[in-house]
Amino acid sequence: MKFLSTSPKQTLNFAKKFSKNLIGGEIIGLTGNLGAGKTVFTKGLALGLGIKKNIVSPTFVLVKVYPVKKHRTIRTLFHIDAYRLESADDLMTIGVSEYFKQPDAVTIIEWADKIKKNLPKKARSIEIKQTDKNIREILVKK
Repeated sequence: MKFLSTSPKQTLNFAKKFSKNLIGGEIIGLTGNLGAGKTVFTKGLALGLGIKKNIVSPTFVLVKVYPVKKHRTIRTLFHIDAYRLESADDLMTIGVSEYFKQPDAVTIIEWADKIKKNLPKKARSIEIKQTDKNIREILVKK
């Protein structure tokens, strides 16, 4: 699936709609250049799950955990940022693989390409490309 976004608001709204199809157990890997819109997408996904907190990239803490209160089957959103990792194994040493096994959680990973070798096969990939100054191409794979 491909979506063209001409503003952060459109990216946010696309992610909100995307979240409506989630049931829990999903692992979503986001890729794209710095400033492409990975965090905006994550904010929209969180809003779609009913999370009202301000979502910021957990660049320095690596993982943020948000409770989901008003969804039928999803109870937790794990937000991971792999930008500062030296290797894919660094994230595994803090037990992130346990997040991947939770059927009532959604795990979203910014800079997922940095830990690709450690992602489960069921992980979905979303690539956000900046094709023009104001246009983002959002490619949902798998």
